[in-house]
Amino acid sequence: MKKNVFILMSSLLVVGTALAGCGEQASKPDAGDSQKSAEQTLRINMHSEPPTADPGLAEDSTSGAIARATFDGLTRLDKDAKPINSVATDVKVSDDLLTYTFTLRESKWSNGDPVTAHDFEYAWKRVLDPAFASNYAYQLFYVKNAEAYNQNKAKAEDIGVKALDDQTLQVTLENPTPFFLELTAFYTYYPVNKKVVEANKDWALEAATHVGNGPFKMDTWEHKNKIVLVKNDNYWDQEAVKLNRIEFAMIEDENTELSMFDAGELDWAGQPLGALPSDAIPALKDAGRLQTAPIAGTYMYKFNTEQPPFNNAKIRKAFTYALDRQTLVDNITQANETPALGFVPPSMALQTEGFFKDNDAATAKQLLAEGMKELGITKLPPISLSYNTSEKHKKIAEAIQDLWRTNLGVEVELLNKEWKVHIEDLHTGNYMIGRTTWTGDFNDPINFLEQFKEKAGGNNDTRWENAKYKELLNQSAKETDPEKRKKLMLEAETILMDEMPLIPIYYFTDVYVKNDNVKGVVMDPLGFVDFKWASME
Repeated sequence: MKKNVFILMSSLLVVGTALAGCGEQASKPDAGDSQKSAEQTLRINMHSEPPTADPGLAEDSTSGAIARATFDGLTRLDKDAKPINSVATDVKVSDDLLTYTFTLRESKWSNGDPVTAHDFEYAWKRVLDPAFASNYAYQLFYVKNAEAYNQNKAKAEDIGVKALDDQTLQVTLENPTPFFLELTAFYTYYPVNKKVVEANKDWALEAATHVGNGPFKMDTWEHKNKIVLVKNDNYWDQEAVKLNRIEFAMIEDENTELSMFDAGELDWAGQPLGALPSDAIPALKDAGRLQTAPIAGTYMYKFNTEQPPFNNAKIRKAFTYALDRQTLVDNITQANETPALGFVPPSMALQTEGFFKDNDAATAKQLLAEGMKELGITKLPPISLSYNTSEKHKKIAEAIQDLWRTNLGVEVELLNKEWKVHIEDLHTGNYMIGRTTWTGDFNDPINFLEQFKEKAGGNNDTRWENAKYKELLNQSAKETDPEKRKKLMLEAETILMDEMPLIPIYYFTDVYVKNDNVKGVVMDPLGFVDFKWASME
């Protein structure tokens, strides 16, 4: 799941798409539009600086967007979120659906080195190396012995990925994985240049040393100010790339972002990388300027289940049931979001009616009392809610703070943190309740459920683990009957929603405004953004 600074990022049925070139005109072109179109420069905001530009470490929407622009995988998702050949020109799958043999095209790194199958083998084993500590290592656990190696139970040579020669990569899986070619389009599966990586451990943190194989290359990285990408003339499909330059601003204030757009200083404002001020959304909607795109994602809060009182499931459920989600989306987010009464979003829902009632204050009070009695306490310890800097997150947190005060009689301290600090604190357990989100990395519910499979999993900041839950997911991985597999995953989500290590709040809709001459930016149903085919017309 990728985390999004604002929304923070799927069953096989998800097919819908939203192309940025469609919809109402967002604003009148300013006087410089014709010149900007000729220059093929796109100016867009990303709310916060990416923590990394290394695809093996990327785990959030901003880092992922930079990785997707500057790297290319064996496959790439098209406008319908369907995998198409990219660095690979051909793939052959064995009759037992366990072995994939990829034939690679001749292509180059941005520094002119050849891209080979060895780069993919090296990159995947690097991500899986427990010493590398990639939080997304589990995305590769579909590969044979990948999980065992990551847990120090196998050797690197046991992993089911092998470069047979420079242009042939053979991959063996643990179990048949119908969405594997979608996975190979995800940034954790991208190659890296071994020579560059081993020469400089900080290669991905500066423009001067960053090397990729994607449609763009990094020209400038002024930290906490801007990133500039330029067309990569060494890219194998450079003729498809129309933009010469993408300029990413790093403006945290949503009002400033919208003002810059209205002043002609940005071509795009809002999601998936920026945010619009929630107060402006009704007027933008009424004026026909607002564009929306539902995506497979869940806005939520996580509990640190190792920290009292949230080591008690009844208390976690009390805080969950006490929320009035419909009022939140009607009066604060105001972008046609759907209240979340489960974890897996509607586009791939395992149970359409949800797992609990919204705004159930009576049950919440009862559960809080029962949970406190189980813990042997008569008073809750000081409780805090952490969120990353954003006016929207602040307003949501303040509304929820008030609901907990009203419905539970509980006072909660709000902690506003810079994005990089916030995400690090989640990973290290330096929080009690923390804002986060999850959007699908591929089109299957397992991508939502698997992050809570292991207590020490890279994205399981809750520290929650359940043996039955784990077993159900293991069984689903081996089940070839789609309906039986779905039933197993439903049982797992039922346990998750009974134990409640997280608070589902709402399911996402991306909202944004753009200049009408911006065409071809692909925003797929999972919330990914791809600038490869974008242009200024």
